[in-house]
Amino acid sequence: MARPPLFRRAKVTRIVKETPDTRTFVLEPHDGPFSYQAGQFCTFKVVVDGKPYFRSYSMSSCPVTDTEFMTTVKRVPGGTVSNWMHDNLGEGDEVELTVPTGRFCLREGDVPVLGFSGGSGITPIISLAKNTLATTGREVRLLCADRDRTSAIFEAALDELAARYPGRLTVARHRDDEHGYVDAAKVLEFVGPHSAGDAYICGPEPFMELVENALPGPGRIFSERFGGATAKPTPPAVGASKSPAVAAGPLAQAASTGASAAAPAQSAATEEGTVTIFLNRKKKSVPRRDGETLLESARRAGLTPPFSCESGNCATCMAKLTEGKATMRVNDALTDDDLDEGYILTCQAIPDTPSVTVRYE
Repeated sequence: MARPPLFRRAKVTRIVKETPDTRTFVLEPHDGPFSYQAGQFCTFKVVVDGKPYFRSYSMSSCPVTDTEFMTTVKRVPGGTVSNWMHDNLGEGDEVELTVPTGRFCLREGDVPVLGFSGGSGITPIISLAKNTLATTGREVRLLCADRDRTSAIFEAALDELAARYPGRLTVARHRDDEHGYVDAAKVLEFVGPHSAGDAYICGPEPFMELVENALPGPGRIFSERFGGATAKPTPPAVGASKSPAVAAGPLAQAASTGASAAAPAQSAATEEGTVTIFLNRKKKSVPRRDGETLLESARRAGLTPPFSCESGNCATCMAKLTEGKATMRVNDALTDDDLDEGYILTCQAIPDTPSVTVRYE
């Protein structure tokens, strides 16, 4: 069965003002409801001044509790796509987006779920919280860090959830203007006796690194990142990506969600073999280079392949490997089904065989 086009169209049916700089966009896909899991995201394509931009935003809705499909976007200084969406999208307008993907989803277990959110990082966290509360008997504890009271996203929604699930949902609010920034002591105080709980973390990079380093263990850690890779290689955290080898055809191994590792230095040495790329009805082939990703090879071939984060997080650069094998350094976006069908993140995939062929759809 042919895979649907990467980008689909959806109508904005409703817009909710969450805070002065945050909006929730309720979307209705043209070709029917999306199938998705709590914690996943879509990558949006927006054309500004004739130039396409790609940004990934998590779903704030939960498929088992919400009848509407929603994403929540915060305006940020210099944010080309977020600011455009705030300033230009109205009810009845249409957007282009991928189907939901991502691996920041609820893992099986019976230990408490510990959610750590910084600012708009609450978006996938609230989706995970709703899913956990509705489908399991697990306790959910959330530490929500915000700049100030007016910046707190979903405050009323979380209060309603806490009232609906007394004794199972605890929400700890941290205001930077009142308490200073979250530090390791605050994280440890919040965790308390629940150190074996599963931790889900999303927010600005400094916030995420602080929480990851402060968690005492032995609980599992799952993080969602949409920014660039870290400045230097770091040891994989619990649940970090295992960089599976990907071949054309079925696969059994898949990566887990975790912190993105920095890319190793690229070598310009040319090896025997050929990288062939199909994109927009064009076919280009270039000699294989040691350590070069398939995305870099496509650029070297003179093509303009789609990409966004270049960190293995957003799936914008996804393509299908139809010949040969490649290893992904990081995969925090593609699902097991995607991998089984032979899809890869070209920004992270390095050929393992002399010749490889990839097709962008």
